[in-house]
Amino acid sequence: MVDPGLVVVDKSPGMTSHDVVARVRRLAGTRKVGHAGTLDPMATGVLVLGVDRATRLLGHLMLTEKAYDATIRLGAVTTTDDAEGEVVSTHDVGGVREDDVRTELARFVGDIEQVPTAVSAIKVDGQRAYARVRAGEQVELKARPVTIHELVVHEVDLPEVRISVRCSSGTYIRAIARDLGAALGVGGHLSALRRTAVGSFDLSVARTLDELADDFAVVPIADAARSTFPFIDLADEQAADVRFGRPLDLELPGAGPHAVFAPDGEFLALYEQSGAKAKPVAVFV
Repeated sequence: MVDPGLVVVDKSPGMTSHDVVARVRRLAGTRKVGHAGTLDPMATGVLVLGVDRATRLLGHLMLTEKAYDATIRLGAVTTTDDAEGEVVSTHDVGGVREDDVRTELARFVGDIEQVPTAVSAIKVDGQRAYARVRAGEQVELKARPVTIHELVVHEVDLPEVRISVRCSSGTYIRAIARDLGAALGVGGHLSALRRTAVGSFDLSVARTLDELADDFAVVPIADAARSTFPFIDLADEQAADVRFGRPLDLELPGAGPHAVFAPDGEFLALYEQSGAKAKPVAVFV
């Protein structure tokens, strides 16, 4: 059994996120493994997993921003908004100009309302949307607020468009492909997707499953917390209060969860400001 921490996987195409979790469970020698946000089987790249008590960090990691490299193929609409779905209509892209593509993509940057793709993991009346679609139902999802921090157009070589996106959690890159195609009147879908970062964890620290099988590497939970959240080093008396889940007479330097550490460097908890005191969000000891 390995120590608790995070495992940063460079996922191969064709695998589900559950497939990766199952493999890491075997490598780590524990069933207590979870992931911080799914990647579709078609997609590759960064998938962050938690081992043992570090799984409790994952819900907070899922709220961090993510980055992707993507290829959009214009001129074809699919049932899933990506290359894995059936083509339902095709259109000539001969009248589309590069300037039009760039102009429309620029409209996605900022705080926007995005309708998630119908084959998403969002629950509709207790059932995943993708399960309802596969059962033949027509699923209509409501638009949700997301933030596109940055969208860089690398190449427009019609019918393909290569982009990089840095965005908030909950953003669907497939939906950007779909909406770009709709805006241009020719349809579109995602033909390739690679997640390059989840929060502070990027491809530079990600390892393939084959590499992990040879040398199983875990980011220790304390290192993961320091690299992901703003952090505070506490005095002994404060650390003792944290171990009992008590509020702290402390003004945190910003909003959101902060990692708090004992004087010896042990990661203790996530705390958040609530009025005049800092209160525990999750205690790990």
